[in-house]
Order: sequence, then C-alpha cells, then structure tokens
Amino acid sequence: MAPLKQIDHTLLRPDTSLNDVKRLCKEAQQFGFAAVCIPPFYVKHAVEYLSAEEDISVATAIGFPMGYSATAAKVEEIKRAIDEGADELDVVINLCAVKSGNWNFVRNDIDSMTRAAHLHGRIIKVILETALLSEDELEELVRICTEVQPDFVKTSTGFNGGGATVDVVRQLRELLPSHIEIKASGGIRSAQTMQQLIEAGATRIGTSSGIAIAKELQ
Repeated sequence: MAPLKQIDHTLLRPDTSLNDVKRLCKEAQQFGFAAVCIPPFYVKHAVEYLSAEEDISVATAIGFPMGYSATAAKVEEIKRAIDEGADELDVVINLCAVKSGNWNFVRNDIDSMTRAAHLHGRIIKVILETALLSEDELEELVRICTEVQPDFVKTSTGFNGGGATVDVVRQLRELLPSHIEIKASGGIRSAQTMQQLIEAGATRIGTSSGIAIAKELQ
C-alpha cells in the first residue's frame, strides 16, 4: 500500500469552517489520501465535495473527544452520520466507565456502536485513548474489542493526553487478532514518525499534518 493511501487527512478543530473542509477535500483528492476525517456537522458537505472520488472515504468522529456521552446518544450520532453519507466512524470509548471498572458498561458501549456501524456496512474505529490507560485497562479493552470485532482499534483522539507511540502500536499489534487493524493518531507530524508507526503495525495514520508528510515523501 502506498504510504499516502494510509493517511486519514484530519481536521477536527472546534473552529473548523466550511471553507476549511472544502480545502481538506481538495487536498485529499490532490494527494490521494485514504479518507478525510471531519466533524459530523460537515459530513454532508464532504460527501458532496468527494462525490467523484470513490476511493476517498468520508470519516467522522463520534462522542468526540471525551467519549462520556450516553451510549444511546453516540449510537444516534452514528446513525445520523451514516444517513448523511459517512463511510467510517471514529468512536470514543467511555473512559469514565473504564476508570470506574464498569466493564459491562464499556463492553455494551463498544458493542452498541460497532453494531450500529456494521448494520449499515460501515467501518468503525474504536478510540482507546491509550495514554490515559493502565496496562491492565489496555489489556481488558483489547479483550473486549477482540470479542466485539470492530474494524480498527485507534490509539488516541489527539485531544486528551499523549498521542500514538511506536511502543503502544507494537503492543496493540501483539495483543489484537490480525484482522483488527490499528489506526495510529495524535502527534504524528513527520514522514519518519509515520513510517515507524506503520512498521510497528499501524495500517492507518490519522494526522492533521498530511500535506507536510506528503511533501516529505515526494
């Protein structure tokens, strides 16, 4: 796979404008990125801008960036995004439930979101926020994801604590079954960092520095 085809060209700032999204889509077309990842408010617009590009997906964030909204609310967010044309959903787990040891809630939360996406044939990426997890919490979340079967496990939102590291990607790759892919996200600003994360086992890279990385690679 070409390196640029592993990039989710991302813009999730709270002050993102429609012009920003239009520019992001044009850049994705220019460089051939895997997807654009944009706020749910702009899904319809991104779908329209990319209507002629069958190989560029529209991804959006659900329960972002905190993840502690009600499961039913996150499921409705997923349904709305799919209705508006989203191909991929990057969903945040409920860290409050993790830190409280309420694993039944955590499992139901991840399972409900995964079912909502898979019912409509969409890709779901479960964001763990690895920098905020203990080793035991990470291992339990991997166990749950192994049972629930999302398409991807994603390291971070990039908004809460640290981002992706080579060590955590390598650990996730060792713990997860091979068919669950890994998206590394958070703090990825160079082609060298991206390549290290891919070598560690990531198959998708979420970054707001896609253009700088593309120019490095070219």
